[in-house]
Amino acid sequence: GVGKPVHQLSGTKCDSRGSAALAACYHMAPTNPSNRRPTPKARHQEKGLPARMTDQQANDPLHGKTLEAILISLVDHYGWEELGDRITIRCFTSDPSIRSSLKFLRKTPWAREKVERLYLEMQWRTRW
Repeated sequence: GVGKPVHQLSGTKCDSRGSAALAACYHMAPTNPSNRRPTPKARHQEKGLPARMTDQQANDPLHGKTLEAILISLVDHYGWEELGDRITIRCFTSDPSIRSSLKFLRKTPWAREKVERLYLEMQWRTRW
């Protein structure tokens, strides 16, 4: 059922007992019979989104990893010298630092991809 119309600005119920003309007015809206907000799952489904994490996120080993955490792990594992040998970019070979490397990697997608690929290879090798 539609319920009694409610004035959207004041929130008071209309006296007109649901007159069609007043219910159609832009100030009027039907009341929510359940008076409950939709659950997050319902909101996601209304938008056509999955209720839980997408399969792509669940299968992405980099999901939730920051670039800083990835870079620190690589430097701890390989050191700056070997990291510079494996990925030839100046921020790893000439006066390297986490801060300068992050600045460069955030602006340079191809370099970031190489760092992420090396991180995934390192993770795969250390597991097996």
